[in-house]
Amino acid sequence: MSIWWSLHLRREAASVPLARRLLLGTMESAGVDPDISYDLSVALTEACANAVEHGGDTVRGDSCEAYRVTAYLDGDQCRIEVADSGPGFPAGNARSLLRQAGEDAEHGRGLCLIRELADHVHIGNKPGRGGAVVSFDKILKWKKAPSLLPA
Repeated sequence: MSIWWSLHLRREAASVPLARRLLLGTMESAGVDPDISYDLSVALTEACANAVEHGGDTVRGDSCEAYRVTAYLDGDQCRIEVADSGPGFPAGNARSLLRQAGEDAEHGRGLCLIRELADHVHIGNKPGRGGAVVSFDKILKWKKAPSLLPA
């Protein structure tokens, strides 16, 4: 079974739970194990919160009022991508952002949490106009009787 969806969301805090609920509903309908669904929903929440907080570019004066969330459930894998139109990650510094943040750090824990919850994580910048892209994937496990599949 393959399912994919994409959302174009305003950079507002209220958009984050909307994306999370859609992901959880999709996974519930597909019959994904609730523990896997929860891990991916927390990772998505962190990625969306980063896009809301950092996805604008006040330096250029652009009105980066939106970000995009895309989720793919294909076979036994789920891939989620969150992309914004902000300044992106500092050049050459993307990998260091995935390192463990200090216990007393005010910022920087979200990407580390995503790394812990997902099987693979990629962060980078969109080519051309710029903006950050965070994508992550996880191998899915299934409940015994998924609601979208015949019993």
